[in-house]
Amino acid sequence: MHDPASSSSSCEPADAVSPQAPADVVEEVMAWYTRALLAERRASHSDPERLEDLLARRQECLRDRARLEEADAEEIARITASYAARLKELEATGL
Repeated sequence: MHDPASSSSSCEPADAVSPQAPADVVEEVMAWYTRALLAERRASHSDPERLEDLLARRQECLRDRARLEEADAEEIARITASYAARLKELEATGL
């Protein structure tokens, strides 16, 4: 859990993204895939290929979430932008 009191002070630029924000975006996408997996598994005629695809995409989220730990600012920005765009697309599907 994030503790705002433990955040760095005035050393950060005012427009800096908190370290938690990129992870939050990745985790929101991962949660979407988890919900989609559950829905697909509960479907009366689940599609094995779709299940495999959803699992692979969720695994990709886990790998990218871990990469955030060691990534430089440029890589963090790239991952965050990619996942923000993906989340917007996924949310448009209505699941």
